[in-house]
Amino acid sequence: MEDWRQRTQLLLGEEKMGRLQQAHVLVVGLGGVGAYAAEMICRAGVGRMTIVDADTVQPTNINRQLPALHSTLGMSKAEILEKRFRDINPEIELTVLPVFLKDENIPELLDAASYDFVVDAIDTLAPKCHLISETLKRHIKIVSSMGAGAKSDITQVRFADIWNTYHCGLSKAVRKRLQKMGIKRKLPVVFSTEQADPKAVLLTEDEMNKKSTCGTVSYMPAVFGCYLAEYVLKRL
Repeated sequence: MEDWRQRTQLLLGEEKMGRLQQAHVLVVGLGGVGAYAAEMICRAGVGRMTIVDADTVQPTNINRQLPALHSTLGMSKAEILEKRFRDINPEIELTVLPVFLKDENIPELLDAASYDFVVDAIDTLAPKCHLISETLKRHIKIVSSMGAGAKSDITQVRFADIWNTYHCGLSKAVRKRLQKMGIKRKLPVVFSTEQADPKAVLLTEDEMNKKSTCGTVSYMPAVFGCYLAEYVLKRL
């Protein structure tokens, strides 16, 4: 039977596939964007991954999140994806951390292994910025997702440096927080140039580190996740 990686190797070449099999990628955040990014990285043949997310599947996740089904409600997203990724690649070395990231445990996570790339798909500001800051301090390659909510045009999704983004509320908030932290280095991100639909933005007071929540269409987080995966795979 044809090895499941052979089709990828036909495109990328044997040497590149060898590098992917030796690489270790950390994906933090397994919601609408992060789960798709992690799966595309897994399916490409990356040999080692660490995935981090403490959330469980909620009914509101079903419209856009890979682990979210009626049959998985209440289950750990990280543990659902662990089973899925081991089924995709039985040889993968997979570390699964269903934990909440806080300022104090982010350095411990980043120092726990020698990562070749970090994928930031966190949607809450404080841990997102602290992960970015600590990763940049360690000179580990990173790519970060900005906001996919309240947007619907996939043709406006882009790669950019965080300092050159626009029409993105999360980017603006991240820039402001990083400046306060004294971080002014380049940060590659995925964002959308589309103006957010104001009718899809709802102010909220009951979500930690979030002042608003956004309506999201099924395909946008998946597109963001695929962009993140492309960025990582082309640079490993």
